[in-house]
Amino acid sequence: MSALIIFGLLTVLMLSGMPVSISLGLTVLTFLFAFTNVPLESVALKLFTGIEKFEIMAIPFFILAGNFLTHGGVARRMINFATAMVGHFRGGLGMSSVFACALFAAVSGSSPATVVAIGSIMLPAMVKAGYPQKFGVGVVASAGGLGILIPPSIVMVMYAVSTNSSIGALFIAGVIPGLLLAFMLGLCTWWVAHKGNYPRERAHSWSERWTTFRKAIWGLLLIIVVIGGIYSGLFTPTEAAAMSAVYAFFIAVFVYKDLGMKDVPKVLLNSANMSAMLLYIITNAVLFSFILTNEQIPQAVAEWIQGSGLGVIGFLIAVNILLLIMGSFMEPSSIILITAPILFPIAMKLGIDPIHFGIMITVNMEIGMITPPVGLNLYVASGIAKMGLTDCSKAVWPWLFTMLVFLMIITYVPTITTWLPKTLGMM
Repeated sequence: MSALIIFGLLTVLMLSGMPVSISLGLTVLTFLFAFTNVPLESVALKLFTGIEKFEIMAIPFFILAGNFLTHGGVARRMINFATAMVGHFRGGLGMSSVFACALFAAVSGSSPATVVAIGSIMLPAMVKAGYPQKFGVGVVASAGGLGILIPPSIVMVMYAVSTNSSIGALFIAGVIPGLLLAFMLGLCTWWVAHKGNYPRERAHSWSERWTTFRKAIWGLLLIIVVIGGIYSGLFTPTEAAAMSAVYAFFIAVFVYKDLGMKDVPKVLLNSANMSAMLLYIITNAVLFSFILTNEQIPQAVAEWIQGSGLGVIGFLIAVNILLLIMGSFMEPSSIILITAPILFPIAMKLGIDPIHFGIMITVNMEIGMITPPVGLNLYVASGIAKMGLTDCSKAVWPWLFTMLVFLMIITYVPTITTWLPKTLGMM
């Protein structure tokens, strides 16, 4: 009965058009005052202790680093390098977009930031080169999702904070799946371009490739700073996030000089606004998790699933369906913070590896970014291309199908996710 009341309140508030964060907070407060005798003091205590986690500080730092990189000319240099490497294939600019998105994802941690940084340059270039606009939108919107799978990833940090999992292990676990998905999206791009007989760029010499690599090297080194620092034990994930923000500021302002000191306050303000929004969502989600646990809802759901004989395969299918549906209507951070307290304990009881489960959830969130009606990457790409949302939704279907196939592979072949962190001794 408690579960019906809680989720009924949450659904009504969200359908009214209220932001997810406020809906979560009002649901908790309404249920506490109307249906429980929980002391208000314990709620206040949980509110502060729930977000008093050192790992949460990684979120604003990664956001700040991503904003410096987006405005600092790093994306343009990565695109030049990507075009030099793969532009000579059929649909070369599309292939370059996938490669550039993978590179930028490895330094930004954000999917919308990847779409903006790469799409704002590549979409006009593809149209000018004679590609159909829908092809460019499909490539950039889908490949931009690599921003939350290839580490560092803000979504992975959210999952780790919600489930007390290792951020470092999640980052390392995302490397092979991220590279595999980038390859599959590139293959899909080549197939669509080959079928449509789209143009290709001229082949670049190895000297030109080296020149573009040398110009992009400062941005690419950030990958080593984050992943290398975490794996070597030099930094914790939070410290690596702080280092990435300092490094991104340095190369944007003093190395590439595409960002002036007068522009820094604007970048700081944008980062603060985004960080405040996410931290407010986390705060309300902590209270929501507290209510669910207090009412023993996750335990009841876990017992029901075990009693119904659903099993690991059935549970994973159900989770994928649930998350794909939610991903069509909500943004990733909210979904993880709402569902993780319920799904994670069940997964643990069924013997599912927490790191594998986290990567699987991340892939679902990635697919949700290009699933209508509320796929965030679709809105961003639509704004850049000045193209209707319906047309954008139709444009992504080959890449969406590819990502669904990839989800099935990741779900039922956990070795792809767990092999690298186990090999490196992080699990």
